[in-house]
Amino acid sequence: MTASTPLPEPGEPIAAIATPMGVGALAVIRISGCGVFAIADRVFSKKNNPAFRFAESNGYTAHFGTVHDREGLVDEVLVLVFRSPHSFTMEDMVEFTCHGGPVVVKHLLQVLLDNGCRLAEAGEFTRRAFLNGRIDLLQAEAIGEMIHARTESAFRTAVTQMQGGLSGRLDTLRQQLLRSCALLELELDFSEEEVEFLNREQLEGELTLLQEAVRPLIESYRHGRLLKEGVATVIAGLPNAGKSTLLNMLLGEERSIVSHMPGTTRDYIEECFICNKTIFRLTDTAGLREGAGEIEHEGIRRSYQKIAEADLLLYLLDISDENFFAEAEVIREFLERYSNARIIVVANKIDLTPESGERVERLRATTGCEVCAISAARGQGIEELKQLMGSMVEGLDKLQEASVLVTSLRHYEALRNASDALENARLLIEQREGTELIAFELRSALDYVGEITGKVVNEEILNTIFEQFCIGK
Repeated sequence: MTASTPLPEPGEPIAAIATPMGVGALAVIRISGCGVFAIADRVFSKKNNPAFRFAESNGYTAHFGTVHDREGLVDEVLVLVFRSPHSFTMEDMVEFTCHGGPVVVKHLLQVLLDNGCRLAEAGEFTRRAFLNGRIDLLQAEAIGEMIHARTESAFRTAVTQMQGGLSGRLDTLRQQLLRSCALLELELDFSEEEVEFLNREQLEGELTLLQEAVRPLIESYRHGRLLKEGVATVIAGLPNAGKSTLLNMLLGEERSIVSHMPGTTRDYIEECFICNKTIFRLTDTAGLREGAGEIEHEGIRRSYQKIAEADLLLYLLDISDENFFAEAEVIREFLERYSNARIIVVANKIDLTPESGERVERLRATTGCEVCAISAARGQGIEELKQLMGSMVEGLDKLQEASVLVTSLRHYEALRNASDALENARLLIEQREGTELIAFELRSALDYVGEITGKVVNEEILNTIFEQFCIGK
């Protein structure tokens, strides 16, 4: 922001705890908005300088002193000063660092509320940063994703977006659309003279290039979603195949009840584990069988629902059972029905049959699937299974270095809509339709791209995004 750029209009003063609740060494409470320096002056006393005033302090300075309420000393604090526009919200901001006891933090927050602040809403600090032009909407969402990232890959992707990697690509796309829209609008203004300011063949070529620029962003969502949300991994198979035992072994804890009785798992159980920097969202499902009771039948219905949503399916079977080969037909049906999922056949209980090697090869040849031989009860083959699971999403952990990845369903849908509008415009040009119809499709594409970065503001979208943030962010 240059010296000639007008400062944002500050909002009413807000306050929030910016660190996690609970006992800790330190905690931070931040305030932002109109008059926060005066509020800080009312509650703070600087040691050895009773005449100190925050309004006279430089930005990026720290001050040590005390905070008092009506009953006396609350705590000794370190206070950081941020002057507009050089703060996270681009408003005047003050941050109080105090001792991290819950009672101390509660008292300090109450002092600030009693002296003119109101409690911030979820994500309100970041929302003000967006509304004041410090960041765009995509970067605001990336901040939330960075905070909640559970792997190094997801973290690096969020950092790239926060630094404007995807925003830059979209801004270039938007500028090209703006130019084309402006020329078409000009044609509409001079429609009576039948002047063509934009050559249609040239425009068609430009639209093709724009589609080619959007396509890799759309295609990146598959990997981006897996990085952000994890690989939906479903463990399925007949009752007593060892699904719950396998879940426990992968997690390294007794999470699921294990029993020799069929139908122990009546509903699916979900847990996450990280392997090779990738999150796998494991789901242990009810055993697939006919003739189950009403409750178990509902569990089986939910199992099929989870299988249909899976990115990776671990089909577990008992290789020691003499009838194991009958399941090959079920596996082939799964391959056809659930084509969006990668399937690994897990041959369990190899410790119970000396013929496991021959049976595994027979399964591999018949189903065409990757087959991993294990003993879930003894832990045999578990590391090999993890490596095979990692190979199914090979390269996912390396995508953290990618310059741009789409990780949000909102962004993905907006890009799909923009691509469809570009295709509609291109077809209209081929059919030699009127300027007004072509301009409408290009304006639609422009709006869809603008929704991602916040150039086109939708209050409902803003509320949905920022209510997912914590109060102090």
